[in-house]
Amino acid sequence: MDDLEFRRRLLADPNDKSTDILNALEGSSQNRQFVDELQQLDNQIEQALRIDVPDDLADRILFNQVSDQPQPVKAPRKHLAIAASVAFFCGLLLGQTNWQEQILPTAQASMSDTALTHVYDEAPFVNLVDEAVSLAQVNAKLAPFGKEFSRDLPGHIYYVNHCAFGNMNALHVVMQGEKGKITIFVVPEKSQNEYDFNDAQMKGTVIPLQKASMIVVGEQQEDIKPVVDSLMDNLNLQA
Repeated sequence: MDDLEFRRRLLADPNDKSTDILNALEGSSQNRQFVDELQQLDNQIEQALRIDVPDDLADRILFNQVSDQPQPVKAPRKHLAIAASVAFFCGLLLGQTNWQEQILPTAQASMSDTALTHVYDEAPFVNLVDEAVSLAQVNAKLAPFGKEFSRDLPGHIYYVNHCAFGNMNALHVVMQGEKGKITIFVVPEKSQNEYDFNDAQMKGTVIPLQKASMIVVGEQQEDIKPVVDSLMDNLNLQA
């Protein structure tokens, strides 16, 4: 697959996980960076288009259908609200090069939910990748978060890069554990407290750091506590 076809396919579907797309990703760090940036933009567009519906909207529609009373005051306000919504949406489309400044604030999913979703979505890709990442490469990607690891991580590192984590950019590391692969995220948002989470297949821990959080996710049979302890003992503020 040439670069033009690769980009055309992903522009049509940023979450394309077909075999030829995964093969193209495996062989090119530039392609992986393109996918990360495209998925981040796709997430930002999705967040921008999530407009909350008022709780009483259904009641108001029913009331307007059955009411025989004219409402000369409210009608212009509705028209203005619709016009404002259309103008805002057009502004988003016209200002697509500055999405970060245009996006409306919305409630974010919890870190644990976002982490689990990310692990499941990226599994077809990361299961095929082994970049034999060095400590220096990990620390280079970790540098924007103001931290570094002082010694090698407790397992072989398959992959490291920045990724879209909800509305944030995060560090994404995949390493070998005792039973399977372990995923580590460092996100630029501090959790209020440390907590564990799990579902039917995965479990993990969220650890607050200074102005950031580290999230460690592994399979249910994996004992991730020693990994968490080793990572925390190994993680330092940059000099």
